[in-house]
Amino acid sequence: MATLSDIGVAAAINILTAFAFFIAFAILRLQPVNDRVYFPKWYLKGLRSSPIKTGGLASKFVNLDFRSYIRFLNWMPQALRMPEPELIDHAGLDSVVYLRIYLLGLKIFFPIACLAFTVMVPVNWTNTTLDKLQNLTFSDIDKLSISNIPNGSSRFWVHLCMAYVITFWTCFVLKREYKIIGSMRLQFLASDQRRPDQFTVLVRNIPPDPDESVSELVEHFFKVNHPDYYLTYQAVYNANKLSELVEKRKKCQNWLDYYQNKHSRNPSKRPMIKVGFLGCWGEEVDAIDRYTEKFEGLTRKINEEKEKVTSSTKSLVPAAFVSFKRRWGAVVCAQTQQTRNPTEWLTEWAPEPRDIYWDNLALPYVHLTIRRLVIAVAFFFLTFFFMIPIAFVQTLANIEGIEKAVPFLKPLIEMKAIKSFIQGFLPGIALKIFLIVLPSILMFMSKFEGFISKSSLERRCASRYYMFQFINVFLCSIIAGTALQQLNSFLNQSATEIPKTIGVSIPMKATFFITYIMVDGWAGVAGEILRLKPLVIYHLKNFFLVKTEKDREEAMDPGTIGFNTGEPQIQLYFILGLVYAAVSPILLPFILVFFALAYVVYRHQIINVYNQEYESAGAFWPDVHRRVVIALIVSQLLLMGLLSTKRASRSTPLLFILPVLTIGFHRFCKGRYEPVFVRYPLQDAMVKDTLERTKEPNLNLKTFLQNAYVHPVFKAADSVKDEMVVEEPRPDQTPDLVATKRSSKRHTSGGSSFETY
Repeated sequence: MATLSDIGVAAAINILTAFAFFIAFAILRLQPVNDRVYFPKWYLKGLRSSPIKTGGLASKFVNLDFRSYIRFLNWMPQALRMPEPELIDHAGLDSVVYLRIYLLGLKIFFPIACLAFTVMVPVNWTNTTLDKLQNLTFSDIDKLSISNIPNGSSRFWVHLCMAYVITFWTCFVLKREYKIIGSMRLQFLASDQRRPDQFTVLVRNIPPDPDESVSELVEHFFKVNHPDYYLTYQAVYNANKLSELVEKRKKCQNWLDYYQNKHSRNPSKRPMIKVGFLGCWGEEVDAIDRYTEKFEGLTRKINEEKEKVTSSTKSLVPAAFVSFKRRWGAVVCAQTQQTRNPTEWLTEWAPEPRDIYWDNLALPYVHLTIRRLVIAVAFFFLTFFFMIPIAFVQTLANIEGIEKAVPFLKPLIEMKAIKSFIQGFLPGIALKIFLIVLPSILMFMSKFEGFISKSSLERRCASRYYMFQFINVFLCSIIAGTALQQLNSFLNQSATEIPKTIGVSIPMKATFFITYIMVDGWAGVAGEILRLKPLVIYHLKNFFLVKTEKDREEAMDPGTIGFNTGEPQIQLYFILGLVYAAVSPILLPFILVFFALAYVVYRHQIINVYNQEYESAGAFWPDVHRRVVIALIVSQLLLMGLLSTKRASRSTPLLFILPVLTIGFHRFCKGRYEPVFVRYPLQDAMVKDTLERTKEPNLNLKTFLQNAYVHPVFKAADSVKDEMVVEEPRPDQTPDLVATKRSSKRHTSGGSSFETY
């Protein structure tokens, strides 16, 4: 078990590591050769085309202005200087809402930490319970926890009152933040520029018809049932094979450009390549001729596949993007049931074009339930089998367990420096390593489930990552760690004493989580701003693979903020803070340092690095709110169970009301604020439509929407001809009969060529 000195060693290691990362970042970011690594967003937005040079040939690679090195920490105030409205314009509302999760942690835990260290720490410290218990492994730091309070003590009333304070303060902050972000979302949507997804609905599970294709069926259905507002549609094709061909041609084009540029620099010599494995052996041929031939061959295949996809009805997916003349019409369609059969003609808001994950649009809708069932079972087994490495990590925190497993290392382990390193630093870094591969596995699962937008993929991945963190990192660490630490006590006491030992031991796991917070939340966040991996990859690509300016842009690609991994990781800190606030408050300062440091670092990254792929206007906030509420309920239940083992029979029953009140608070927020994140108000749609018609009476909306939802592989081709003619309906005009190929179902001698729904 980690002692106070072990925690000190771990803190020193992580503080020095974080400081070294900051120094390295401050130096590396000033070098012109690294400018595209640390400021890629300015290049992508077109605000910077080349690094700032100080003169001379060497300045192309190295910053020679030594005065800039003196101000090596000026990036921190610069990151905080940009006001929030400007940050929304610069990076989008999603990024700003993500940053507010860190602010939420500071708002919740700073007052709680001040109160806990003023009241609870003295109450816990001024007891001698742990000193009187035999066969129990503990350290001085555990005397600051509830474990040091004797059974049946009246001092448990302090912890009970603290639980009420934590609950009411957390709920107050959550409600206020929910209201603020809901208002920010409505204001953003009202002031946002015109976007295709404001007018477009995704229709899925279109029923097959023997007489009409999917395209004809969609046009017919919406002209009949939405005659006043229907504008146009975009059919959805299964173009996955075409996408593969386009990607191959793109790589071939890059190589062709590279060799043509190489030849232009030395016209007297034609570039040659070998056609064998990886170009290492085989016949030597002209590189330009070879890649020109491959490019032309791929172009022919692409044209053939494109013709096959667009002309064959088998390539049509029973789904379509349907656009309307007004936002009001899109709102009505997206938020209502279209037919008597609730499983057909399913409508939902279309994701914005950048947000669509096109590969999954080709999946049959009826297969999604089966896919999600398969993934649910797979996730269960993944969570179960991952308990093995988590239990192994806990053995690293138990010196006695390591010495029993490898007795020949006992002299080395017993050295003070090595022992402090193992107990104070190694468990946290080992757990971090085991979790590296997890996000990729969970993202693959989310894609297999069939979600059609990148935002929904990230939210589902975040949900599963959160569940995994809660079960394996939090619960399994407590259970496995307690069992290993107190194994001797379990074996040498009666069965009636085991619950008592568990009740005392659970707060002692605070030392393990402290080491994890320092590794992940201090050194890990500092490592985030250093961007060591992107730095190395960029220079390797730039040296070996970059052939054109387009290649250089792709090598510079900064990616996104990573909501699917970042948000669940933040939620782990909420769980730890709320659970241990009334149990072992020593965790709170470490958590506060994490939230403050992460807020500054990620604000800098959002301003200068990350380029968000899509904009959901903060649609993920209900998930954030719900998970904090779950953490609050878990903290109440664990405190209730802990006090029940401490014979606090008079105070424990008063805790039963807290989960009930918290659930009631969540239901209130869900009904009051969540609709803003799920539905779009008709009133706001009408206001925006009216203003738009007033400002732009001659707006050609059809031209704006016509190709917005065309599959990206078709964008380079000729625009698809739109044969639909839409006329503005007159107020006194009754809906026209719409032509259809469907045979009449009326009992007439001759089939009618017109029919209405």
